[in-house]
This record gives sequence, C-alpha cells and structure tokens, in this order.
Amino acid sequence: MDPSFGSPGVLDPAESSSEAREELRLWFSVQACFAWAPEAAAAAFSRGASPEALLARTSGARLLSNHETEKARETLARAGAVLVPWSSSAYPARLRRLTDAPPLLAVRGLASLLSVRAVALVGARAATVPGREIASRLAARLSEGGLAIVSGLARGIDRAAHEGALDAGGYTLAFQACGPDRVYPASHRGLANRIAEAGAVVSELPIGAPPRAPHFPLRNRLISALSEAVIVVEARVRSGSLVTARHAADQGVDVFAVPGPIDAPTSRGPHQLLREGAGLVEGAADVLSALGLPAVVRDEASSLAPAHTGPEKRILSSLAKRPSNREELARTLRLGLPELAGPLLELELSGRVACDRDGRWRVLGPHR
Repeated sequence: MDPSFGSPGVLDPAESSSEAREELRLWFSVQACFAWAPEAAAAAFSRGASPEALLARTSGARLLSNHETEKARETLARAGAVLVPWSSSAYPARLRRLTDAPPLLAVRGLASLLSVRAVALVGARAATVPGREIASRLAARLSEGGLAIVSGLARGIDRAAHEGALDAGGYTLAFQACGPDRVYPASHRGLANRIAEAGAVVSELPIGAPPRAPHFPLRNRLISALSEAVIVVEARVRSGSLVTARHAADQGVDVFAVPGPIDAPTSRGPHQLLREGAGLVEGAADVLSALGLPAVVRDEASSLAPAHTGPEKRILSSLAKRPSNREELARTLRLGLPELAGPLLELELSGRVACDRDGRWRVLGPHR
C-alpha cells in the first residue's frame, strides 16, 4: 500500500482563484442543506445532477453568501483540510454506493487514503489494559499486512488501534462525529494531529458541528462502509461498536470479533457477534486470509495475548507461588490496597486470575 500524497479532484480551501471560490461556495451550500439528510443529494447525484441543479430544485435551499463562503474557507484553510465532493474522482467508491452517501467530505491529511484497502478496528471506550494491548498489536499486524486501519478517534480501543497502526509505520483513518474544525475528545488533539501527518482525519459534518449523540451513528456507518471488514475488540451489547457492526452487516461488510473472558462485561458484545456468525479473530492472520492477503509470518494466535509488566507481573508471580487474599497480597508486594485494586482487576478481566469462595486469589494457567 503506497497511496499518493497528492489527490486529483480535491478542493483546496487555500486556493484563492475566483473559480475555486465559486466551486467551494456551491459545495458548502449543498452541505449546509443536505448534511443531515444526505439521501436526497446522493440520489440526485447518482442520476447525474449538478450541485447547481440540485440547489435550484430544492425548496428552501440557497447559495451561501460570499461572506459565509469566505469564513468557511478560511476556517478550513487554517485547519489544513481539503474537501472531497461527491463528484470528485477522489471520492471513495465504497462510500458512493451508500444510499445516504455524504455530499462532501473534509479531510485533514492524505485524501488518497480514502481509496486504499482498509479494515475497521473498533471497541469499548472504557477498555481494559489487555484489550488496548490486543487492539494495538492487531492494528500493527494488519498494517504490516498491507491494510489501512479505520476507527473513530474515541478513547480506549479506537485510540489503541490508531496508535498501533502509526507505531508500525502504517496508515490510519479517523472518522469524526463533529465538524472538521474540531477534535473530539479534546484530549485527542495531539493524536488527531499525528494522524493528519501520516494518515487522514475525516468528517462529513459542517464546520462548527458539535459532537452530539445523533452524530455518532452517522460516523459509524462511514467507518464500516469504507472498510472491507469490521473487527470488534471489547464492547458492551449496547454500544456504538455494535452499531458499527450492524451497519457493516447491512452493507455487506465482513464482521469479526475478538473473544474475551466469559465473565467480563466488555466480552458480551464480541461474544454476541460470534454467536450471530461473526468471524473469530485470534490473530491478524484470520482477517488477512479472509481478505485474500498473505498472513504476516510472525503472527500467531498467541501474539494477541498481552504481556504483563510492572504490578501485574508481580501479582502473577506472587499468586503463582501461593494463593492469597487481597490483604495478604498487598502486604507481600508492599502495595496499598488502592494500588493493588487496578492491576488485580485487569488480571481478573483478562482471565489470568480468579477469586475463590474463601476470598483467596489464584492464577489461572501458567503466567508470563
């Protein structure tokens, strides 16, 4: 995968010619009218309508003023974004097939990534440490296998997926549920900037659009539609990740899930998907082979098992020698109970330790 760093057919807000400004004015006007109801625009464009014709025959539609256009142009230019309209050769075919394809995409970064082979990797915001490690490693292996990683810039699994791809030298695309001039969550601004330098941050929403609840399902349909497969790592049954999986199933996109400990709440979503027929993921090879790509040689099922370090490793070592209750374990490791609680919970959720009825914790299987 070697996407070009230049993309034909994109509109650059930094371009100051009168022709460029008029084209921006047209597409900004279409977006203002149809961003929240893209079906009508997609249907008209698929029949060959021009943006001028669409606006002319739509009740209540209007051309933005020169002042409004200039303000939007300057905002996007400062953000470093380019625009990919429905009519552009750079507009991704996988999105154009949607009945509610967005009329306009704003892209910070490499617009050419919209057309490379990609898979989505999504999951819980409140992810466990092992879950984040699995997502990062899986993203890295899939990147090495020639796929771009698509996710939603959220906390937890999404962040781990983006970072795993970037750290492996791969490409990643982040779809936002807010306008292109914003970043949500704000704490991910640094990550968004990093993605924009070696990937793409994408939004279909108008400038200034806040990250409201109804915007996230809209974003999720684009994550799944752009991807050849959607992989879920940790998710509750009622979650945005399963919404993305449902979109994928409706769009004819393969769905995969990574199993987890049977008693962990974040395992219920993936396990439900597996019961419904999702593909089982024990390593990147499972996804790569399903997509007709050669498996990464070093990828094995065990490669997704998280390695334990720091307090977790000390807990495993102590419990392997002698099962202990929480107080005994804290004294042995010279940790306060609050310090012990987090690592112990992560080990329990990852299925490495369990508490007996007498309150003693023990290791499940060999530790490493």
